[in-house]
Amino acid sequence: MLKRIISAVIGLPLLISVIFIGGTPLFLAVIISSLIGLREFYGAWNNKAVRPISMVGYLGSIIMIVSFNFSSDLYYVFLLFFLLILFLNFIRLIMDKYTFIDISITLYGVLYIPLLLSYILLIAKQPNNIVIWLVFITAWGTDTFAYFSGYFFGKKKLCPSISPKKTVEGAIGGVLGSTIVSTIFGYIFLKEHIIVIFIIGILGSIVAQIGDLSASLVKRYTGIKDFGNIMPGHGGILDRFDSILFTAPTVYYALIIFINK
Repeated sequence: MLKRIISAVIGLPLLISVIFIGGTPLFLAVIISSLIGLREFYGAWNNKAVRPISMVGYLGSIIMIVSFNFSSDLYYVFLLFFLLILFLNFIRLIMDKYTFIDISITLYGVLYIPLLLSYILLIAKQPNNIVIWLVFITAWGTDTFAYFSGYFFGKKKLCPSISPKKTVEGAIGGVLGSTIVSTIFGYIFLKEHIIVIFIIGILGSIVAQIGDLSASLVKRYTGIKDFGNIMPGHGGILDRFDSILFTAPTVYYALIIFINK
């Protein structure tokens, strides 16, 4: 617990500063976090004798994030994925040591981590981009309230085969907590859209928990406890950002469909 608190005391002000400043620091933070997270993800699969083609994944991720940051034309992203699929299959044809599972996990890693994290950059480029804070409020608000709700009231297991400690009561508490905190945020900063913010609080919490459980599913399947140890007490980048991978797209689409319509 002490390690978790110390890591939070150091990491939270850094995160707040990067988001508040935005621009190049945010862009670099997304690239660095994506590459570290992708490395953790690929490393987990080594336990299952899966060999992702890491350098292809890293290069594709950098190109994709740069495209998201400097261009609003998504044709470049579609072109990138076409080239990635083409190149990975070409590697499979000329190098027998790689399997279809290897190239599939390589591509899935790019879709799962850098693509979803890039939505943070898309939010930052939009009007009313203050909602970028909801990406983290819904994710970590859910995590905090779910922990305490589960600790004090948890009885019924949520997904015991995937994450034995999570409970139904904790999940409900996470949704309630995220909704309350998000609504307070909306009342202060976007009062004219408070109903939308209220809904984001609910949906954000649900997808955050799906993201958390999805990462747990990978860890359970590959036989690891944490994706890494870069953050003492929290594990790796993926252990801390697994829910954010799902809340970032949720907040983005709510923003462009219901707020910036």
